[in-house]
Amino acid sequence: MTQRTLAGLLAVPLVIGLLVAAFTQPLPYVSYEPGLTVDILDSNGESEIITVVGEQTYPDEGELRMTTVYVSRPRAEVSLMELMGDWISRDSAVYPYSAVYDEDETPEESEQEGAAEMVSSQDTAIAVALTELGYDVEPGPSVLLIEQGAPADGPLQVGDVFLAVAGEEVATADALVAAIQAAPPGEPLRFRVLRAGKEVDAVLTPRRSDGKAQIGVQVGTSYTFPFQVDVNVDPAIGGPSAGLLFALGVYDKLTPGSLTGGAIVAGTGTIAPDGSVGPIGGIQQKIAAARDAGAELFLVPPDNCEEALGAPRDDVVLVRAATMHSTVEAIEAWAEDPDADLPSCTDQ
Repeated sequence: MTQRTLAGLLAVPLVIGLLVAAFTQPLPYVSYEPGLTVDILDSNGESEIITVVGEQTYPDEGELRMTTVYVSRPRAEVSLMELMGDWISRDSAVYPYSAVYDEDETPEESEQEGAAEMVSSQDTAIAVALTELGYDVEPGPSVLLIEQGAPADGPLQVGDVFLAVAGEEVATADALVAAIQAAPPGEPLRFRVLRAGKEVDAVLTPRRSDGKAQIGVQVGTSYTFPFQVDVNVDPAIGGPSAGLLFALGVYDKLTPGSLTGGAIVAGTGTIAPDGSVGPIGGIQQKIAAARDAGAELFLVPPDNCEEALGAPRDDVVLVRAATMHSTVEAIEAWAEDPDADLPSCTDQ
């Protein structure tokens, strides 16, 4: 055996080891893959997603599908083999870790933030839908997130709407903070909140931090509605990107007939209190998920239009969804005439 042959044989295990390491060692990237789609008009008994108490609702034979993306979690170990699969796939994508997550972000923090955003998006969506239908809604400060072990942990719940502090009404977040700051140090403080349509009293003692009273909550904006509307989605699905679909679902439930004309419509987009639709991440993966679910129409936030045009969508029609009002008009026009001139992602 020559020296060169011996060297070659000895190098084989090293090369194999390097290849195994390259394909199995985690890399600083995040994978995006098409996720599940959920028909928010689903009415299968206990699994009904949108429920209304105190107002008439109407059945719908069509579907409004919210779309999701499977995203590798913070600190997940994503190997080269996994990344290569997503890179080759026409429906998946790979992004640098730093473009998606903060360096010190944990899975728990990501889940908490996503859950808080989901709660906020649902309230805003209900408010937008009811406003579109002509109902009056009253905004107010609410519990968006509760810090574990904080004074509010237990007495308050996510979604509680603050009505009064120490007997004084609070209609804004600023008024709520001012009332907490005015409380005597170390003294219990009584909060009156609206919880699941009922007024509830909660007593807790604020803590002092940097000389300021705090109860350990992140405050958002919630609303007092003329009747009870709930959106019941799997808590594992987080984030605000289904806001537009939630608003359309509530609108459809409260109006006679089928908004979609009995067809399958999917989409995505955040919803603001004024009804404007905001951008989201993973638009191409969401379009792919909608395509595979049989959707014929897909609603795209204006800021995502350029990227959406590059998605493999087959025959799925893309509609530029700028506002709640314009989106309702577009869906109604399409349901009446599939060849109708609709707002397009190519519109400038």
